[in-house]
Amino acid sequence: MKNTKKPELLVPAGSLEVLKVAVNFGADAVYIGGNEFGLRAKAKNFNMEEMAAGISYAHEHGVRVHVTANIFAHNPDLEGVRAYFEELRALQPDALIIADPGVFQIAKEVCPEIQRHVSTQANNTNYATCNFWHAQGASRVVTARELSLEELKELRAKTDPELELETFIHGAMCISYSGRCLLSNYFTGRDANRGACTHPCRWKYAVVEETRPGEYLPVYENERGTYIFNSRDLCMIEYMPELIESGISSFKIEGRMKTALYVATVARTYRKAIDDYLQDPALYEEHLPWYREQIASGTFRNFTTGFFFGKPTDEDQIYDNNTYVTTYRYLGAVERIDENGFAVITQKNKFAKGDLIEVMQPDGANLEQVVRAIYDAEGNEMESCPHPQQELHLDLGMQPAQYDILRCRT
Repeated sequence: MKNTKKPELLVPAGSLEVLKVAVNFGADAVYIGGNEFGLRAKAKNFNMEEMAAGISYAHEHGVRVHVTANIFAHNPDLEGVRAYFEELRALQPDALIIADPGVFQIAKEVCPEIQRHVSTQANNTNYATCNFWHAQGASRVVTARELSLEELKELRAKTDPELELETFIHGAMCISYSGRCLLSNYFTGRDANRGACTHPCRWKYAVVEETRPGEYLPVYENERGTYIFNSRDLCMIEYMPELIESGISSFKIEGRMKTALYVATVARTYRKAIDDYLQDPALYEEHLPWYREQIASGTFRNFTTGFFFGKPTDEDQIYDNNTYVTTYRYLGAVERIDENGFAVITQKNKFAKGDLIEVMQPDGANLEQVVRAIYDAEGNEMESCPHPQQELHLDLGMQPAQYDILRCRT
């Protein structure tokens, strides 16, 4: 191997629960957002108390925390940004992810000891831009998603080795340029560049002819459907050798609005793929079928390699629907083991006594278990669990570990 430096696996977390799952399922670092100044307003996000708890938990486990502050700010935002960074300074996350030069400068003034990473939203498409940001004090640049693997290699060759490069390798693809979208603002008045995207790229469209108002004509793409902006999801699990040898510093997973099951599935699979390859490339090749199987057990919109091997074509779009492929239902994460040795979860989807479920563990094991008994928080036995978010105590015939994931086939 020409470059054996271990890349960081950077995993999203939209809540404290998901952060803990990401940490336990293999993340080297997690990225999270507060209630303001990030681009995922619909995510649960973290208040300051939750953020403090998340940073503490991650640091106790040797995992770094990056906080997104990547809106494009308007004048009224700037005082709030400054106050927000002053609060963050006390919490000491490892990095801030920033797109706006003005916000970058405020972070440099308020909390210079916290690393500043330049978001993909800043359209970082060439080595001169990367060098510019490094000269301003950025320790890392998140590359634009429109770059090929060859372009990324050239970026690495023509930038300071001290500058880290971060690249998305898995997750949903935005139809717009580097995620800077105007559709949401145009259609709904909700600005994607200020965290309020309504995802109009996933909507179903029709055409109206100007002399026939109110008559909606379907948009046909080879008679396959009308979802004309709907991209497949990025997946690079089969290309770990090429990515690792490129010298990319951090492999980023998209998905701050995804469930703990999604995060656990993707984090665990990429963790094993990276570690296997660095241990022995032959081991990686041997385990490729397992990686493919595990990634396909998550939630996804079919897969593409994005721009890594050239510009996407019509084959990288999904025309007939905007829904995810789902093969497993998320039942809950094990929060603790009670005095009876039962797994305690907050129920996410319905299941019943006698059902066959799987216990997902960080080491790659998927243990099939029959639900022997279900009890509510007061100790009453239940045949099933129809109430969302109910605390349940489960007799599984074995004792899982805290933060193991419970799932069942759909």
